[in-house]
Amino acid sequence: MSTAIVRFAMGREDSPSERHDPPTPARENPEVTPLGDPWVAFGRLVAGVLVYGAVGWALDRWLDTDYLVVVGILIGAALGLFATWQAVKAPPPEDER
Repeated sequence: MSTAIVRFAMGREDSPSERHDPPTPARENPEVTPLGDPWVAFGRLVAGVLVYGAVGWALDRWLDTDYLVVVGILIGAALGLFATWQAVKAPPPEDER
């Protein structure tokens, strides 16, 4: 009896465990990540900027300059964008491989 009251109060006829969602590639294989995930693209861009910015900063300290950190940040941003583009571009058709 209490299950019926909870279902009525929740406004659903089925519980989450009883629902059958259509399969998606991520559910069939959990190691597959969606290509359009904006957080993956953001992570690649930020990682490139942080890593190459840190390399530029270290080179600035070592060589006693003040411009290599900017160069590192720009190179890191460019490589982050390139890595994102490579990950989301469509694969070539089977006949061109």
